[in-house]
Amino acid sequence: MTDPAKVRRHAERVRELVASVVRTQIKDPRLGMITITDARITADLRDATVFYTVLGDAAAQAGTAAALESAKGMLRSTVGKALGLRHSPTLTFVLDDVQDQVKHIDDLLAQARNADAEVQRLAAKAAYAGDAQPYRLDSDDDESDDTTGEESDDVSSTGGDRR
Repeated sequence: MTDPAKVRRHAERVRELVASVVRTQIKDPRLGMITITDARITADLRDATVFYTVLGDAAAQAGTAAALESAKGMLRSTVGKALGLRHSPTLTFVLDDVQDQVKHIDDLLAQARNADAEVQRLAAKAAYAGDAQPYRLDSDDDESDDTTGEESDDVSSTGGDRR
């Protein structure tokens, strides 16, 4: 069983190494404005997933993905030598679409704010369908109890003493 702290350290080191090699050694013209955002490595240290973002449109993202795939061998050997592991981890590159998700969530929040504002606007104009006070008050209940004609318990019906 591998220590989780060791796995985290190796993942951070993989992220730093890949970012450094991409910035300094890869000269592929398809490589766009790339940022390595995260790296995760399995507990057995055999497979590493590297997350990246690309500034630009879909064509820039596709070109960067192709450039990373073609440089995968060099990146894997560099990472393997630097980590000093028995087996170099295989690298998998995944486009990190956090910015798209953030934009989608912001749009959803704006729609919710607009819907809330519309509800508030409609509520300000609203009026009660019936009386302003639709419930019976307690004073109405007291008056109705006195008119039922119930006998009081102060005099016995048989006229005898209770002792």
